[in-house]
Amino acid sequence: MPVEKRKTIVIGHKNPDTDSICSAICYANLKTSITGKEYVPCRAGRINEETQFVLNYFGVEAPELVSNVKTQVRDIEIRETAGVDRNISLKKAWNLMQDANVVTLPAVNANNVLEGLITVGDITKSYMNVLDSSILSKARTQYSNIIETLEGQLVIGEESAYFDQGKVLIAAANPDLMEYYIAPHDLVILGNRYESQLCAIEMEADCIIVCEGAAVSMTIRKLAQERGCTVITTPYDTYTAARLINQSMPISYFMKTENLITFEDGDFIDDIKDVMASKRHRDFPILDKDGKYRGMISRRNLLGARGKQIVLVDHNEKNQAVDGIENAEILEIIDHHKLGTVETIAPVFFRNQPLGCTATIVYQMYNENSVPMDKKIAGLLCSAIISDTLLFRSPTCTEIDKMAALALAGEAGIDINQYAREMFSAGSNLKSKTDDEIFYQDFKRFNSGKVSFGVGQISSLNADELDSLKERLLPYLKKAHKEHGVDMMFFMLTNILNESTILLYEGTGALPMLTNAFHLEENTEEARDSASGTVELPGVVSRKKQLIPAIMIACEE
Repeated sequence: MPVEKRKTIVIGHKNPDTDSICSAICYANLKTSITGKEYVPCRAGRINEETQFVLNYFGVEAPELVSNVKTQVRDIEIRETAGVDRNISLKKAWNLMQDANVVTLPAVNANNVLEGLITVGDITKSYMNVLDSSILSKARTQYSNIIETLEGQLVIGEESAYFDQGKVLIAAANPDLMEYYIAPHDLVILGNRYESQLCAIEMEADCIIVCEGAAVSMTIRKLAQERGCTVITTPYDTYTAARLINQSMPISYFMKTENLITFEDGDFIDDIKDVMASKRHRDFPILDKDGKYRGMISRRNLLGARGKQIVLVDHNEKNQAVDGIENAEILEIIDHHKLGTVETIAPVFFRNQPLGCTATIVYQMYNENSVPMDKKIAGLLCSAIISDTLLFRSPTCTEIDKMAALALAGEAGIDINQYAREMFSAGSNLKSKTDDEIFYQDFKRFNSGKVSFGVGQISSLNADELDSLKERLLPYLKKAHKEHGVDMMFFMLTNILNESTILLYEGTGALPMLTNAFHLEENTEEARDSASGTVELPGVVSRKKQLIPAIMIACEE
């Protein structure tokens, strides 16, 4: 059976913005409320300052970072073979294997740390190949194991003591001959003859095993007590006792303890397949991130491996999705962008509406399912709409977005205008950030036919800050263009107050394309500075609705 309950990840795009994060949190909460199943919000990248402000304001923890959704060991069926103590007997190990229908047992310590592995083959070899009569003592066999294996009873001695010296022998001769081959510390298997028992004790045997359930006289008991000789009785005859006794040895003497091949539950299936195929082992132990034993897997388990269950929010293009999405099982897509390139194995629930924000769709779904929202959920959804619509200034904003945001602001108990100013100010506080952090705060890649390009964006209330960013990011644009290997690279410096954008560009043909897309030739001197790699775009604030469509049309032409 699976080790853990299967969960569904709700996740937005790489370089997540406020809508991507807040919609993931709120939609995961909605789905959990409706279905009772576990939906977990996650993020595919670093949280920006604006989004962090929102999370802090409403006291919500950031979703877990998931950089790759390839199938991991924890996603497959891990066999819950229980770990055993290294001192259990070979016989007990064998019985446990038969009961559990397994061929390998893991030995663990009190802290559940893996110490070794014992296989059916190891037990077979111990039984077939061991001819050394001293093997029982070399293996430091505990008397409790001997008693258990021989179904015996302790008459004299301590169960917890160890037989760790001498050899094992059967007292088949008369006492006169026994004196010549019994040495101190030996273990002697014998019958009910008083003389043989007495001889073994006097010859300083460490243990005598009395067979066929024979009684042990008071004299023998007393003498054994005085001489420190352990006395055990067994219902088996001497032949059977001698045949079984090696099975009482601890597995620690035979188990493999070095160069164990183990995997962590976080390892990707693709990374371990070759290792498993190159080894003849049937089973491989699985450890958690702390090195504790979790269970076992075999090559057969990989055949039934299922991808992670995923819900995508705020995107539906593969190049914006978290790495490894092709290995995942996409269940739903909730988005407000144009249709992209994500392919699914099976039909999915796909809700795509021409609205300014994914959070508006999520808000509608809360109402449609009559699921109440607390102030935190309302605040997160409202913040996402404010962010994506630039407080209703973006051309992507609809009346539906505006009505939703105003209603949510009331539910969250915030003054939407004052809160928006604080939120945008937090997001545009970029003084302490590196060029790399600023550039990738909100960056996406696109394709139009054979043309590939990337677009980043920063929105701010501070015109002076945007001017300083222009000088910093122009050189960085060249670096990013080269690293991504795209045809063109752009960066939008958007002024929220005057609703305009300074667009930085890099790449062969970028300027002619922009000139054509935005008719810049009509105002050449004022609109563009070809030396600095920038153009000014009055009235352009939306990447999704204004910049990207214009670029794509121009590329096609």
